[in-house]
Amino acid sequence: MRLLYTLLIYLAAPLILFFLYRPKKGKPGFGSRWKEHLGLVAPTQAANPLWVHAVSVGETLAVTPLLKALHQQYPDTPIVLTTTTRTGADQAARLGNLVEHRYAPLDYPFAVKQFLKRIQPRALIIMETELWPNLLHHCGKRDIPVVILNARLSERSCQRYQRIRHFFRSMSRNIRLFLCQHRDDSARFRRLGVPAGHIAVTGSIKFDIRLDQAQIEQGAQARKQLGSRPVWIAASTHKGEDEQILTAHRLIRQQCPQALLILVPRHPERFTAVQTLCQAEGFSIVTRTGQQPIADDTAILLGDTMGEMAYYLQLADVAFIGGSLVPVGGHNLLEPAALAKPALTGPHYFNFSDITRQLTDSNACQIIQNAQELAQEVSRLLRDEATRQRMGMAAFDVVAANQGALDKSLQAIVHVLDQR
Repeated sequence: MRLLYTLLIYLAAPLILFFLYRPKKGKPGFGSRWKEHLGLVAPTQAANPLWVHAVSVGETLAVTPLLKALHQQYPDTPIVLTTTTRTGADQAARLGNLVEHRYAPLDYPFAVKQFLKRIQPRALIIMETELWPNLLHHCGKRDIPVVILNARLSERSCQRYQRIRHFFRSMSRNIRLFLCQHRDDSARFRRLGVPAGHIAVTGSIKFDIRLDQAQIEQGAQARKQLGSRPVWIAASTHKGEDEQILTAHRLIRQQCPQALLILVPRHPERFTAVQTLCQAEGFSIVTRTGQQPIADDTAILLGDTMGEMAYYLQLADVAFIGGSLVPVGGHNLLEPAALAKPALTGPHYFNFSDITRQLTDSNACQIIQNAQELAQEVSRLLRDEATRQRMGMAAFDVVAANQGALDKSLQAIVHVLDQR
């Protein structure tokens, strides 16, 4: 079955390479590092590193606390962090000397073998359920233990795997441990034939969120300077959303004339374009980098810096999380939740469906469909402090109730590593 899979991905190679390397407007490409996807990577500075794989930026952010914990546990062991996307690589670069970044090999046998030969990892930790047959096969041949972190398996995916159950079982034999988010995930892996001894329920490390306390304190001080002025944030917005955000803000200011919007685009290459759009729409705007004071007539603060989301969120009374009014899939709602902020998301939150469901079930988050609904809900919350506090505390409680997965996962991984 693996041979058939390999034949199919070779036949699909032109399509795979096209989607991976096609030029994308406003986004830099892989440059000379494209060869790393073929396994042609530079060796690490020290031998036998821990290899951690996170597909893109969201997974990289989520796994960062574990990377720091692993470094504390094994200070003399280097950590290689692989991503598939350029945005993931950019996020990895912000980790400095904590990790050495490489692009993950495509699941072609020659690429996987080249990568393993050059890196010679002590173990592989995969963030969420990224199951690549050839990678797992060759890790098994080299006796490299594989741990799936934050493992999840939907009922729909489980039913699909049931059709190729024997293939899944042979593939999963090369996985030392599945660290599952929920009991339901554990039960589905068991249905597919994974032995109970290879499964543990540890929860989702995404809830073990670590926000920058200095930013939070700085944001709290800046919030005091704004007095009782109502403030809302549109965080991590994407192209096609900003116009809708500005439409909503105009409607909100009809109800709350002093309302201030903190607008934080997701990608830095859009900062200038968004500032120009705000000015063209007639809004009085200041920028974070410009360090201008926020005057009474300032309508928008443009968050044109990276890595300061905790500061921006602490300034706001209500948080809308972007990437959800356009079909991007949303972004992490746990950052405002950890700060006890009521949150709103658009209808396209499929990348964070589990977290969104938990928050909405706890009445800590609301799903809106368009700019008009966004304006209506933000206006209501800005004028209703009791509801804001109730939603914010419900969000905080969801985060608090689900924390602890990081420690459980670390203990399980250490147990696997120390057996070698």
